[in-house]
Amino acid sequence: MKVDAKDLKTTETDDRGRVYLGTEYANKNVTVAVVEVEADRPNDDELAAAYREASASAEALAEAWSETSDEAWEALDE
Repeated sequence: MKVDAKDLKTTETDDRGRVYLGTEYANKNVTVAVVEVEADRPNDDELAAAYREASASAEALAEAWSETSDEAWEALDE
């Protein structure tokens, strides 16, 4: 039995990541080669870059808040 690779593309998997091929392959030996695996989450470099960006944004926000807060307190004293 010849199988076209396009026939194997599916999003149906069980909780262990096994792909459901369909009833037409029942009681047959099927060999499948994994050509590519994509992660469903960002890689370590992407996460590190996001954390650095968030840290820089947090520092800038803290500085801006400190200046605004100081100005507000000074205005209350007047």
